[in-house]
Order: sequence, then C-alpha cells, then structure tokens
Amino acid sequence: MIAPITARPRVLLIAEAANPEFVSVPLVGWSVAQALREVADVHLVTQIRNREAILRAGLTEGRDFTVINSEKVAGPLYRAANALRMGSGKGWTLMQAVSSFSYRYFEHVVWQQFGPALRGGEYDIVHRVTPLSPTAQSPIAPKLKAQGVPFVLGPLNGGVPWPAGFDRERRREREWLSYVRGAYKLLPGREATLRSAAAILVGSRHTESEIPDAYREKCVYIPENAIDPERFNLRAVAPGEGPLRICFVGRLVPYKGADMLLEAAAPLLRTGRARIEIIGDGPMRAELEALATREGITAGVTFHGWLEHREVQKVMASCSLLGFPSIREFGGGVVLEAMALGMAPLIVDYAGPGELVTPGTGFKVPIGPREQIIAGVRAELERLVDRPEEIAQAGAAAFDRVQEKFTWARKAEQIAEVYDWVLGRRADRPDPLA
Repeated sequence: MIAPITARPRVLLIAEAANPEFVSVPLVGWSVAQALREVADVHLVTQIRNREAILRAGLTEGRDFTVINSEKVAGPLYRAANALRMGSGKGWTLMQAVSSFSYRYFEHVVWQQFGPALRGGEYDIVHRVTPLSPTAQSPIAPKLKAQGVPFVLGPLNGGVPWPAGFDRERRREREWLSYVRGAYKLLPGREATLRSAAAILVGSRHTESEIPDAYREKCVYIPENAIDPERFNLRAVAPGEGPLRICFVGRLVPYKGADMLLEAAAPLLRTGRARIEIIGDGPMRAELEALATREGITAGVTFHGWLEHREVQKVMASCSLLGFPSIREFGGGVVLEAMALGMAPLIVDYAGPGELVTPGTGFKVPIGPREQIIAGVRAELERLVDRPEEIAQAGAAAFDRVQEKFTWARKAEQIAEVYDWVLGRRADRPDPLA
C-alpha cells in the first residue's frame, strides 16, 4: 500500500561504506544518509567498521542505524587485495572487484536481519547508496521486487575509460583489471539488479550510457558529490595585483595530473607571474619536487602535504584558480569544493569534472595526449593571467551554481523527488539538474 501523500517515506538506506570521519565513498554514503533525514524517516544499515565513528557523530544504534558484521568474508578479501596492491593505494579496479565479492555476503546478512520487517511493510523504500560502483550487484533487489518494495539504486558512478595516450600512467596506477573491466556486464546478477530496480540514480553521463537501453527510462542523473556549506564557509580571494594564485588538491598519483600542471605553468612560475599551492601527498611527491627543481620553479611552488580540513580550506581560499588537469576523475568532488569557495576551476573536459563545470563557471581544455593537455593548460593560464576579471566572474558563477544545485540539502530534495516518483506520488520522471 502506498503511504499517504503527506507522509514522509520510511527508507531503509543501505550504505555499506558510510563514515563521517573518512573521505571519498564513505563520506558520500554518510552525507547522503544524513541529508535524507530531513526529507524522510531513514534507518541506515552499514558495515560494522563504521560503528564507532557513527556513534561519535551522535546517532543511536538500533534507532538510527544498524551495523552488519561481514568481516569474516570482507576482512580476508580486503587484506588479500591490499597485499596484491602492495599497500600502494593504487589498483582501484582490483579493489572494487574484490569488494564486490564481499558485498554479496553483506547484503545476504542484511536480508537475514531485515527481511521480516520488509515483508511486514515496515519500510516504503529500500535505497542502496554504496557501493557506488556499477559493478556491485544487489542480491536482495529481486526479493524486494517480489515483495512490492521499491528499490532505488545509486548514485552509480565509476569505470571511466582511460583516455588514449595515457597507457604509461595506467600501468603505473596498477590498473591492469581496467583492460577487462567491461566483463562485469556479463555477470548474471547485473541484469536481475537493473530489472528489479524502481529507479537508478546515475552519477555521470558515462555511467548512464552503460545502462542497457531497456532500463534507461529508470535512470535519473544526480552526481554523487555535494558540499556542506558549513564546512566550506570561506570565500576565495579575488584575483588582482601580484601573481595568479593557483591551487591543486589531490593525491599525488599519475592520473591526477599535478606534473602536467607544473609543466604547463612553468613559464609563469619562473617569472613570478603565478604561484601554485599543492595540497596532498602520494607516491609522486618526490618526483614532483624533482620536477620543480629541474624546471627552476621551486620558488613558485609550495608542497603542503596532507592538511586537516580547516587548513585545506584556508589554503584554497588564498587562491583564485583551481588547477586540476586530472584525466580520469569519476566524480570530481574537489572541483565542487573549489567552486563552493568561489574559485574558478581549470580542468580537463573529461568525465566528472567536465560535467560539473558548465559554461561561465570555469575553464576547460580538451582531453587528448599528455603534451596536448599541457599545451592547452599553458595557453589557458597565459590567457587568464592577464584577465583577472574573467577569473572572478567565473568564480562567482561557480559559487552560485553549487549553492543552487550541489549542497547536501539540495541533493536530499532531489532524491526525495525520486522517492515520490517510485511511490506514485508524481507521474513524471524527475530531472533535478534541468
């Protein structure tokens, strides 16, 4: 039975990764769950490793959330995958493949614990937020469909193809499985998951393109990242007199492109017309420092390493331009964070960042071989260094776009529109970013 139109939907929200003290996927899972509490009655189901952080955040176990102990399967698989990655933080595709096996057990335990409540009509909707990867199937989706409980899946994102010309970077990232990643489409559970879903939230247009045509009408485009205005509450400095201040934020790994940014900006850095603040750390740091020495640009570059959030925001806000030539970014959360501070982003027009940055809210260079990207970023920097007003205008427009479309509160409203759709409270499929 459909709940009265005025009732808040009762949502069992499955987020195996949901942690307020982590970043990346766990922070997305946590942030979505918390934001949705403003528009729905949410009970979070997550993995036991997140328990203590969630308790510290003030939630009550049993009332607000339940933990699933899947460690007897997840623990050994995680350790095996990490051993294969040799603790490098690389090989993301391998980690996702291994995680998909342990996730099936996680959902098995979820059904054991919540199957009776779902069969008894205690929830109006089941929404699986994480894993974000479209390769992770949902064994309980067909069971929910048989019980008449709408199943919402996503936001799904990931699997962006490596662009041509970056095979060396691909190997350095130990992304060997990415060569055969498309094989996940042949897994039998994928078809059953998509067929059983009432709605599929897609975090990127690429992910949407990988959904079979038969299920495309279930798709709603909602990028997974958003920002908390209370966490990003500073405003970036307006460009003016002095050097153009550029910021890079991210892991120092090949595909993020910090080396391309340094090479592109080198002429401006040598003459003092620009400076770069690099926030982050990783296996390429020594290589990047050597590059700065070799190019004679050390006076114009600061390597901050990892910083606590408040310090990250301070350094970012001291700049007016985000330089982020990543060539394989699924979501591009750092781009939204920069935009939330009123910084204009300069990005490669590919995957997540290319979808987030619209005309007037930032600057893009076309995807292409490495030397082409460096040339494109250099040309754009040399153009912008003499046009501070253009940077300021783009930064202001970027700030407005984030406040309108990409806060967690706004994302909860967007997902609530999907809930109304699957519950029959609205006839038309939502298009939140239209």
